[in-house]
Amino acid sequence: MNNLANPLPNEIALDKVELVEKAMLKERQVDCPVTHKFGPGIYIREVFLPEGAYVIGHHHVEEHMNVMLTGRIKFFGDNGQWSELKAPQTFVSPAGRKVAFVFEDTIWQNIYATEETDAQKIEDQILIKSMTFQEHAEYNNLQLTYDHYEDFNDYYNAIAEIGYTHEEVRDISLNESDQIAFPYGSYNVQVAESKIEGKGLFATSNFEEGDVIAPANIEGMRTPAGRYINHSKTPNAYFVRDAKNNIFAIAAKNIKGYSGGQIGEEITVDYRQAFSLSKRD
Repeated sequence: MNNLANPLPNEIALDKVELVEKAMLKERQVDCPVTHKFGPGIYIREVFLPEGAYVIGHHHVEEHMNVMLTGRIKFFGDNGQWSELKAPQTFVSPAGRKVAFVFEDTIWQNIYATEETDAQKIEDQILIKSMTFQEHAEYNNLQLTYDHYEDFNDYYNAIAEIGYTHEEVRDISLNESDQIAFPYGSYNVQVAESKIEGKGLFATSNFEEGDVIAPANIEGMRTPAGRYINHSKTPNAYFVRDAKNNIFAIAAKNIKGYSGGQIGEEITVDYRQAFSLSKRD
């Protein structure tokens, strides 16, 4: 997803979209914040598409409900023509990929009936990401693995200072007796594969320093934030306890969310601070 000066070619060969995608991924990508909304039996994936963005979406596995809250977009359809949509709109779109140009800032919602509350599992069910996109993401992840080398080493120093072994920390992490899903609501994070350790919690929208990221512990039960946030030598978040004794993750600095269809930064804390907070009366 990026900005183009001459956005609307006369025609697009839909079977060649992946070649266009490969070229676009080499250009600067634009921010496209994603918010995950959960309610009883329903999941809403809300994305903000900025004016001037040229968008190639992932392949949707099945038809689904769409709500266009704001904005104006032109889609290139199966009929070989550009079709304009202007908010507000509610409609069912078919399975497949979508190519579009955004003329006005747009808020778009994909709506699915599901009891699942893990955003990554839902995406795995509803989206197929092209081989081109997967290769691009893997290339970027190789750099992240190198960047997190010091985090990995400091993790062992931190847990040794606290008085735990890796095996003990792992057992605590895997204990499901004190874990719950996020309460119904809107969240700008999701669980995904981590280059630090196992799975981690990642930003899907931008956070500014001081923003509340997500609840980590509610009435003594760990949410996915409490379960999956990994350690870092230079964390971008920390935990705080509120008056009701619940624990929340707070942004310690600005954190980037989705850009060009790729998930944002991993949320991290210093386990020394997290352990100190958990032991507070």
